[in-house]
Amino acid sequence: MSKNIKSRGYAGKDVAGQMVPWNFERRPVGDNDVLIEIKYSGICHSDIHTIKGHWGQQKYPQVAGHEIAGIITAVGKNVTKFKVGDQAGVGCMVNSCMQCDSCKSGEEHHCETGGMVGTYGTPEASSPSGITQGGYSNNIVVTEHFAIKIPKNIELKYAAPLLCAGITTYSPMMKVNFKKGDKIGVIGIGGLGHMAVKLAVFKGAEVYAFTTSPSKIKDIKGFGAKEAIVIKSAEDLKPYKGKLDFMISTVPYAYEMSPYIDCVKKYGYFTQVGQPINGELTINNFNMIFNRVNFNGSLIGGIPETQEVMDYCAENKIYPQIEIINASQINDAWDKVVNKEARYRYVIDASTF
Repeated sequence: MSKNIKSRGYAGKDVAGQMVPWNFERRPVGDNDVLIEIKYSGICHSDIHTIKGHWGQQKYPQVAGHEIAGIITAVGKNVTKFKVGDQAGVGCMVNSCMQCDSCKSGEEHHCETGGMVGTYGTPEASSPSGITQGGYSNNIVVTEHFAIKIPKNIELKYAAPLLCAGITTYSPMMKVNFKKGDKIGVIGIGGLGHMAVKLAVFKGAEVYAFTTSPSKIKDIKGFGAKEAIVIKSAEDLKPYKGKLDFMISTVPYAYEMSPYIDCVKKYGYFTQVGQPINGELTINNFNMIFNRVNFNGSLIGGIPETQEVMDYCAENKIYPQIEIINASQINDAWDKVVNKEARYRYVIDASTF
């Protein structure tokens, strides 16, 4: 296993964001590494933002994808967490310094030395292409610590989206320690938002889902939400002012936030997980000084918490609503994600790369 691993996938070549077939190589399987034969890879809006340069200048060619589920086909000599044949997944990061307080406490995504290595597009000396390459491909080599065990009682196609959409919504909701019966608002019912609804409902919350898509109302009710509210203007939010205990927004673009934030009770929390272009959001501080709501952002979750949500969803049969596509359909799927047509997570069949 001293040779580079041949891989094939789909990569973006420039900011135009058209994904095209690309053959490339991954690093050899090291002593602490596992080789995963990818079976399914979810499509996240982050993939689109990154390849199109919305979050900063990129190096190309670049393979996106950080919702990866597959089978272990090789292990390094020091690996104890996995054996060949195990189901395993990779989420949004593939390495960190593992020395700082955050890494040692299971919050590797907040690595204090700047050492968190994203699953794609991050400079990495061990990568033959100079950057990490993601899951729109047939295999991946990753340090065993950053691979997630996927229980046998969940199909890989459902497990994949949990590695970003699942953990990104699960982590901040767990941090607020909401109680059964608390009123939770979810803004934006797409790949992340529909998982937020399902998780909050299963945990006993009374969920209010806010969407701009009337066609999603029936689905949202099916996910267990108490109310599905279609928003056409700020006026539609006034009946909910000060009513919610917590609110999470998955909207990946800048939008008028203040009327939504006003829906949270004083001293409650509003968490933004959707990341707009260049990270820029506008908040009206006149609203904030009067509503006294705590605003924060949230990234993903550490490896222990990602394993936790995977196990929780497998045990309780909390599955994302997915549509399986072939690799040749990636660009079309990206257009549909941007146009709010996804229902609700596109998952690529990796056998088609």
